[in-house]
Amino acid sequence: MRIYYPLDFRRNNSLKTLSNQLRDLLEKKLWLKILIGMGLGIFLGLFLGPFGGYVDPAYAEIISEWIAIPGYIFLGLLKMIVVPLVFASIILGVASSQSMSALKKTGVSTAIYFVITTAIAAAIGLGMALYIHPGQFISGDLIESAMGSEVQVDTSALNIDTSILTLPASLIGGLLPSNPLGALASGEMLQVVIVAIIIGIALVSLNKEQSTPMVGVLNSVQAVCMTVVKWSMSLAPIAVFGLLTKFTIKLGIEALLGMMVYVGTVLASLLLLMCLNLLIVSVVARYNPFKFLKAIRDVMLLAFSTSSSAAVMPLSIKTAEEKLGVKPSISQFVVPLGATVNMNGTALYQGVATVFLAEVFGIELGPFQLLVVMVMAVAASIGTPSIPGVGIVVLALILNSVGIPTSGIALIMGVDRILDMSRTAVNVAGDLVACKVMNRLGGGRTAEQKASEIAEVKVEKVPEDKFEDKAKANKDITASESSNT
Repeated sequence: MRIYYPLDFRRNNSLKTLSNQLRDLLEKKLWLKILIGMGLGIFLGLFLGPFGGYVDPAYAEIISEWIAIPGYIFLGLLKMIVVPLVFASIILGVASSQSMSALKKTGVSTAIYFVITTAIAAAIGLGMALYIHPGQFISGDLIESAMGSEVQVDTSALNIDTSILTLPASLIGGLLPSNPLGALASGEMLQVVIVAIIIGIALVSLNKEQSTPMVGVLNSVQAVCMTVVKWSMSLAPIAVFGLLTKFTIKLGIEALLGMMVYVGTVLASLLLLMCLNLLIVSVVARYNPFKFLKAIRDVMLLAFSTSSSAAVMPLSIKTAEEKLGVKPSISQFVVPLGATVNMNGTALYQGVATVFLAEVFGIELGPFQLLVVMVMAVAASIGTPSIPGVGIVVLALILNSVGIPTSGIALIMGVDRILDMSRTAVNVAGDLVACKVMNRLGGGRTAEQKASEIAEVKVEKVPEDKFEDKAKANKDITASESSNT
């Protein structure tokens, strides 16, 4: 008889079993590997950075750049395939609609949903900032004396012409490219999305013989892109480790401590928005919110680490289809569109930051100014590039619209990277919530589920024991009848 010891885990066999279990866990759980990479990156960053004081800052910066090389490779791979993947996915998503009426329903519903949820997010940010008053702890005079009255912010990333006379022409020119190939080459995401939607609608209007060749090519493009994504995912934990090490060395812990109230306000607002997303999943999509969180944790952690909705878009599509059961026609349309125009977390951040800086400089925002901020936050969040740091550019435009000095941007730049990572994770979660909602409104079942349901209806297997019981009962009845006669 085998004797089990209380500390049996110390024996060789138990250690081997534990080691195997740990290896299996790390091989299967991407979210766990990313979480470990984040923790190690922050720890090493604090050790090498000014907080630790063990390494000269100049050498620490050089070390951080070399450690971040896997992160640069990871982001480079994803950015390389994001444009063709967006282009192919949106066209396939639109073209997979059964009819123009079904396409119109999905497109209109998605657009309305994005606008409403983005407006609600901006309102949450404004409301939380007005309730907490994070700017009352900092003096605006110190900022102006240290930084000057204005801070130059490059707005070229938004391609906005502010002249009222040229606004209509520049607006249409910014939406419809004169050269679609040029838009693809330059990575103008909003133009790429619009061109893809137009081509997808045109494919729906064609007969099957005419549209099939192009659909086949686009399916191949999408498959190639997803293969590259699969390769890049193997680098994700190491990439997260390198990027977090660099960010922690650069920012240090002092930047976060000095702006704790402001950072806490933004994070609390994002948490409230995330709770609203889970409520929408539960009430509208009729899906368990805890299962939803479990399904999207890999995507959220990766979005938090990369600060780019576009970079994690391939994984978002894969998660929506494989873990959330969203139809490909929905996921391949909503996720790329959401990565471009659905910036809930960014709109919320703009509201908090604007009220914060208004309080810092002693500027009172009336109802009209708050409405302007909300409208500007919604409008600016739609179509802004889904790349790290663009929120600062958008914020500069909003501050100018309500007369707040842009010198305050210098105050929040130190902690913007932390907040950018957090709001990107919420942005990506919002895209996946939209997928579940549109999937519910559009039928709510994948093609595989429908096929399995049809098969179950057509072929209903009866257990063998039921056949045996029925045969035995018939035999008993026959025997009884013969004995009576």
